[in-house]
Amino acid sequence: MSFIERARCRIAMTGGPGGGKTTAADLFRRELGEEVVIVPESATILFGGGFPRATQIDARRSAQTAIFHVQRSLEDVQAARYPGRILLCDRGTIDGAAYWPDGSGEYFRAMNTSLEAELERYDAVVFFETAAVAGLSIEGGNPVRQESLEEARHLDAQLRKLWSRHRRFLLVPHDQSFFRKLSVALTLLQAVTEDLRE
Repeated sequence: MSFIERARCRIAMTGGPGGGKTTAADLFRRELGEEVVIVPESATILFGGGFPRATQIDARRSAQTAIFHVQRSLEDVQAARYPGRILLCDRGTIDGAAYWPDGSGEYFRAMNTSLEAELERYDAVVFFETAAVAGLSIEGGNPVRQESLEEARHLDAQLRKLWSRHRRFLLVPHDQSFFRKLSVALTLLQAVTEDLRE
């Protein structure tokens, strides 16, 4: 059976800022070629394209609402364009709950959904622990990233609490060697995609 005929395989790659998600996704796509389609991070698209990044509470709510809808739409567009392929989502629709000023419960109510419904959108979750847990820089070349190390650690913990409820939650822990961390991530991605395609 060709991969085009196979069932859906949608994987959320998430975690605190500076975890290596984007690098791992790009390497995995290069390895598997056209079988893998990357869904880019909606926040980076929006903020990098001029969407205002403000600190006022109402502005933060508006930004996270936009990110949620763009993320969901990007996933749905890529799923429609490439049925049967592996979708690697650079973050997912749940991530905004960690940034919502009123808490995760209010986030899901505002988006007219639930944590459980959003978890069901994904067949697996690969969680990249941020380098900030070891006090290491999280800059990594993303020009829209603004979080401090403390904020990155907090976001990492909040995201892990939410995403770890997924039935197929896989952790890529921080490692002093980024090469070793990527090796673990790529091994997990290979294993979970093979498992999902059986």
